[in-house]
Amino acid sequence: MTLKSVESVIELLSQHGNSQYGGEAVTQSEHALQSGLIARNKGYALTLIAACLLHDIGHLLHHLPDDAPDQGIDDFHEELGAGWLEQNFSPDTVEPVRLHVAAKRYLCSKEPGYLEGLSGPSLLSLELQGGPMSVSEMTDFENNPYFESAIALRRVDEEAKIPGLATPSPSDFKLELVASFKSKV
Repeated sequence: MTLKSVESVIELLSQHGNSQYGGEAVTQSEHALQSGLIARNKGYALTLIAACLLHDIGHLLHHLPDDAPDQGIDDFHEELGAGWLEQNFSPDTVEPVRLHVAAKRYLCSKEPGYLEGLSGPSLLSLELQGGPMSVSEMTDFENNPYFESAIALRRVDEEAKIPGLATPSPSDFKLELVASFKSKV
């Protein structure tokens, strides 16, 4: 683990997070920081707090327009973000990031009222991401060792859309980021 790697994550959030978060009333950075703060306040493990903070990092890595979903484009941000993170971060951080879209699809099928509670932008992205899961997809997802972490992250994701909420800065999450790095053998 290098401080340079932690700093590069913080820099990405700080310098490139000012774009709008889909059609929501917060920016990418505000959403990320709110997610990290909510997870921290819930007492989650440091690795899951980092996952919550970084779950949408893929949106900052692609070069698609902010309105890509409105154009019918799924940016596969969960895979892009997880691929970027797995270079340095532990699976306990990477896998919930990879699975947070699947968690939304799962909850839409499993939990009465969840689908109806999604925001307009989240409904649009759900359609692009495959819609609610089938029964067999749900069974496979439930058997994933990161299932519970992905569900926890997804619930934080839905909460973290509060305009004007005061949050810590990206650098205030150094502890969680450092704790989430892979052990070097």
